[in-house]
Amino acid sequence: MSSSEDDMPLARSNGHLSASRISKSEDKAMDGPVSDKSQPSAAGISIRNGPVNGDPMDIDHPNGGAKRKARQSISKPVSYKDESDSDDVPPLAKRLKAAPKKEPDSDDEPIAKRKLPPSINETSLPVEDSSDDDQPLGVKLAKKKAQIEKQAEKDAKAIRASETKVKKPAAKRAVKKEESSDDEPIAKSKPVKRATNGTAAKKANGLKMEKTPAKGKAAPKKEAKSNSPDEDDEEEAHEWWNEQKPDDDSIKWTTLEHSGVLFPPEYEPLPKSVRLYYDGTPLELQPEAEEAATFFGSMLNSENNVKNPVFQKNFFSDFTALLKKTGGAKDKNGNKVEIKDFAKLDFEPMYEHFRKQSEEKKAWSKEKKQAEKEKRLKIEEPFMFCKWDGRKEKVGNFRVEPPGLFRGRGEHPKTGKIKKRVLPEQVTINIGKEAKVPQAPAGHKWKAVQHDNKATWLAMWQENVNGNYKYVMLSASAAVKGKADFKKFEKARELKKRIDFIRKDYEKKLKSEMMQERQMATAMYLIDKFALRAGNEKDTENEADTVGCCSLKFEHVTLREPDIVIFDFLGKDSIRYYDECQVDRQVFKNLKMFKKPPKEDGDDIFDRVNTSQLNKHLSNYMEGLTAKVFRTYNASYTMSNLLQQLNPDEHKNKTINEKVKLYNDCNREVAILCNHKRTVGAKHEEQMEKMTDRIKGAKYQKWRTKMMILDVDPKQKKKKGADFFTREEELTDEWIIQHQAFLIEEQRTKITKKFQKDNEKLVAEKKKPLPEKEHKERLKAVKELEAKFKKENKSKKVEAEGRGPSVEKLEGQIKKIDERIKNLEAQSADREGNKEVALGTSKINYIDPRLSVVFSNKMGVPIERLFPKTLREKFNWAIQSIGDDPDWEF
Repeated sequence: MSSSEDDMPLARSNGHLSASRISKSEDKAMDGPVSDKSQPSAAGISIRNGPVNGDPMDIDHPNGGAKRKARQSISKPVSYKDESDSDDVPPLAKRLKAAPKKEPDSDDEPIAKRKLPPSINETSLPVEDSSDDDQPLGVKLAKKKAQIEKQAEKDAKAIRASETKVKKPAAKRAVKKEESSDDEPIAKSKPVKRATNGTAAKKANGLKMEKTPAKGKAAPKKEAKSNSPDEDDEEEAHEWWNEQKPDDDSIKWTTLEHSGVLFPPEYEPLPKSVRLYYDGTPLELQPEAEEAATFFGSMLNSENNVKNPVFQKNFFSDFTALLKKTGGAKDKNGNKVEIKDFAKLDFEPMYEHFRKQSEEKKAWSKEKKQAEKEKRLKIEEPFMFCKWDGRKEKVGNFRVEPPGLFRGRGEHPKTGKIKKRVLPEQVTINIGKEAKVPQAPAGHKWKAVQHDNKATWLAMWQENVNGNYKYVMLSASAAVKGKADFKKFEKARELKKRIDFIRKDYEKKLKSEMMQERQMATAMYLIDKFALRAGNEKDTENEADTVGCCSLKFEHVTLREPDIVIFDFLGKDSIRYYDECQVDRQVFKNLKMFKKPPKEDGDDIFDRVNTSQLNKHLSNYMEGLTAKVFRTYNASYTMSNLLQQLNPDEHKNKTINEKVKLYNDCNREVAILCNHKRTVGAKHEEQMEKMTDRIKGAKYQKWRTKMMILDVDPKQKKKKGADFFTREEELTDEWIIQHQAFLIEEQRTKITKKFQKDNEKLVAEKKKPLPEKEHKERLKAVKELEAKFKKENKSKKVEAEGRGPSVEKLEGQIKKIDERIKNLEAQSADREGNKEVALGTSKINYIDPRLSVVFSNKMGVPIERLFPKTLREKFNWAIQSIGDDPDWEF
């Protein structure tokens, strides 16, 4: 590998650059005294996923820094108390209407407002060996990860050995090098044929050729043919996984027909009574400027955006520029009004207008809502599907994004900027040569029309805020998307055969004399062990300052002797990545070297490696191997190992919910080991409190049912024992009174809603509605329930309910309640365990879906419980190709 500075990108020639070679004396100088550790080494595992806590600590700074102040730990018991915000708000907020808050996606929340991720010690995770309870969780995870890596080495050797028995050794091929980036598709390679428990003859490319759907699966059933030509087109599922691989898979289609894109409706000016105010003066604006003002005015309830100073500044800058372009703002007499101070703008009337519109729509009758839906579907229908090689395929995002305000994720520097309306003149159409080109809207024309059958997008345009290109693609369930997913997971399975060799090679090069080689090996170590993204260089003035492994700066990595590396940077989507990791001593030593003086803040740590060079180097090991493949491999291989450890016979008597929790526990462990973290949702505590109340409510119902047994047969107390009828301690008198009030109010609401629904039905049938007297008659049941509870609280007895109550019937009811409690507790534990771990990331993107299908088959869990409808459509190829094959392995 060349170490010439000529190989380095121009951007990396700025700042301090590491020497191209490492002398023995320099290498030895990086060796420091290694202090004794009370715990065994846990190299290659994250030992903390949260802020630094405890007393101030010494941090080893190779550039001479001494100490860094400690930050407070967030480790504390979970509180479910309602901690509302203070009533003291900034001046702008006094005009914000207290409308029901729409909770934003946690990724959209500014970094500064988020709680830091928790310590890994606070994260729920199943632990196998209870005899090691005195060991930190980090050490246990390290042992587990070491076991998985050791098993990976054995598996790689076993696979290669089995392949040599089946076929003659292939001639050594010349390594193909290719330029790629972490965001580019994985390079094309032939699917790997491999033996799995002697089933190589049955399978090709890891897929079962039979079309038998899995037992108990929600596989799409083939309906009877309809006379509708459209239904005929989509009736037969395209089972591409059973087809022979084409010679040239770079050609994505031969014929392509579609209707283009659906543009958002034109702007409708506000009624004259609704205006934007400036310092108390109602403003007259040109439609384009008025529309921009409504973007801000319609979202006053999204306080995390409209109160954000950066959001305000960017909006005001774009808005005043637009005012200048459109002739400015005027008062009702036509006098020009200078808009200079954002704080003097009053958007309240606009917000009220849109809020009332929303309330009116919610109050629409069922018939009106249905009519509106049908009207919308009629407009959308031509754009929803395309003809791809003669097959009807669903289009994913056929709508052009409407104008609005850019929000971004995390602390994006451009949040609040105005996203302009996209015009047809900005849109390029990709379509078949023989197909009819869709008509552009009246008075407009397309930017261009092309016929690129190597591209999978149908239309494309460039948005104005970040200059990014937006593409109209097929839906996730389309064959072309399924093929891409299949290739991705097959590439990870191919890596499984070579992982031992790759790891040994980069471990050897961690001590290389060549700086570029040592940096490359260290980057590979971090990507493999800690699932760091490779990272790409970007213009930090115009984009969020997010980084990955290759783009880490001096200030993003802190070293603590003897082998702790602390990462602190903004990762993908501006989510803060904070982690304390225990690494191999050689890796620690290398990072120390990469940070040595004169390097300082702003300098690259990996100054002789970038993402393209890294991926080019990885392709030497295996065609098409990129940094991304390591994440897919590590997630899928770990999940495979964890699922194999589950014995179906041991869990056959468990409920479906408990089995789903087993699956989620495995997925959670993968997510933790792969660092798929998320911030705690704003409503998590509220949801957990509701779940706790539901569990306690079921326990209260169970206790009342037991007391009914005594009402039917008092002798049961002696027969079953007093303990059987004892109320659980958590069901205090105070809680019971509150719960009874809730049950009373719940019944009142149900009766009222039923009465209103009955009247709506009568009105729709042009019949006379029920009188209010009927409503009052029905509400007598509420008073009866209230009187019953009062009597029970006073007498401490519960009268048996229902027709012909008996001990046997009541015991049957208790059994059902027990089942419900068990399910609720499993859901509660699952939800609590998932609060800071993103299970969706691993399940959707990194864990081979065929593993979930195998789990579904073995454990008797309906696939619907693991994959929602969208994922069942996306991974239909996995469900159908695996069928009920119990022998498939990753």
